[in-house]
Amino acid sequence: MTQDKNRTSRYAEGSLTLSGTVMLGTGVMIGAGIFALTGQMAQMVGGLFPLAFLAAAVIVAFSAYSYIKISNAFPSAGGIGMYLYKAYGERLPTAFNALLMYFSMVIAQSFLARTFGSYTMQLFGGDESGNMVPVLGVALILTAFIVNLLGNKLIQRTAGFLGMFKIAGILVFGLVGIWLADSLAVDFITQKASGGPENFLAATALGILAFKGFTTITNSGSEVIEPHRNVGRAIIISIAVCVVIYTLVGLAVASNLSVSEIIRTRDYSLAAAARPALGEWGVWSTVIIAMLATAGGMLASIFAVSRMLAMLTEMKLVPHSHFGMPGSIQKHTLVYTVVLGLVLTAFFDLSRIAALGIVFYLIMDMAIHWGLLRYLQDEVKVKRWIPMTAIILDLAALGGFVWVKLNTDPLVIGVALIGMLLIALGEWLFLRSSFRKGAQDERAEHHQH
Repeated sequence: MTQDKNRTSRYAEGSLTLSGTVMLGTGVMIGAGIFALTGQMAQMVGGLFPLAFLAAAVIVAFSAYSYIKISNAFPSAGGIGMYLYKAYGERLPTAFNALLMYFSMVIAQSFLARTFGSYTMQLFGGDESGNMVPVLGVALILTAFIVNLLGNKLIQRTAGFLGMFKIAGILVFGLVGIWLADSLAVDFITQKASGGPENFLAATALGILAFKGFTTITNSGSEVIEPHRNVGRAIIISIAVCVVIYTLVGLAVASNLSVSEIIRTRDYSLAAAARPALGEWGVWSTVIIAMLATAGGMLASIFAVSRMLAMLTEMKLVPHSHFGMPGSIQKHTLVYTVVLGLVLTAFFDLSRIAALGIVFYLIMDMAIHWGLLRYLQDEVKVKRWIPMTAIILDLAALGGFVWVKLNTDPLVIGVALIGMLLIALGEWLFLRSSFRKGAQDERAEHHQH
């Protein structure tokens, strides 16, 4: 019993300030999103990709309302896992959607890692062999893993430093890029879009991936100073900061590169856009900012997602094995998260990683809004039309994205569907298993003692 008690996750209440929490949120958001998604969005919607970023911001603003309301009522280290539990109880919808969020966050880590590799290799003329990008991504994940083992204070200080540096750097890139461009050549009225409305919705869905990092703030709920106030504030501030930065960067890229150039350099489009405006030193500066941004995002993401999985484990909603490892469950979930991220980084490319992430995330996001409307309206007072609007907008973005992918890369949609079926089946079997019943009985006995 003593050993089990020692394995229980311990969270340092009041160890994260409001500014530190904002840096953790923006650390995940201003990472691979703006550095790698710009090119992918341009590939889908042509020169209208800056507007797709703004459309994504509108959808995220509606979604954030639900998270803010629930986090103010139930701040928790389990974040989204706890919110789903409050709405759906110890049932399949909680476990299924929480694992969708978990996997989407791990996928985001792999996206960050691959983006880090793609930008870093621009310092050496690119990576024609395609071998060094995953190697550098794996190295980044392992480094972030070591820092996470060293505790909250170091994470906060490191993420804070990287966050301030990259925000300042990206703002300079955006402002200088627009100023030095021959003209602000983004005429949205005459700009030709690729495809129809479904392409714009698909690009908007990818844009949501650049904002969804705000949800990681909810996983730090029990560690934030005055969480009932500051978790919601941190979410609002993080999204506002990112809207400004993404708009500037989108305009800067569109002003310095043609759509075909943005698509050709889609894995490192910001570095490519820096060359005509700022020359080679601008490319080097942009690459360094990208490296720091993705490194900070990796650090913050691993911090948040491992805590959510630890909470699900302690709630007996997912199976867990120590595999002979010492320490708390929180440390074990950190290891599992890192191992899964390493596998994805080594074997999946950027576009497919992003596609899996957005499908998983949008389905989970709709479950959050529906749970709030259906089961929590008595405990959490909300304006019902806002979560309803969020569900409709999520459905539109997801529908457009799935339609485009079915016509361009149906395999990734097939993988997403099979993945969700396996998660649902695995959780259904686990929730009905004698193993889980024994774990619940053991937990009840510990509470009695």
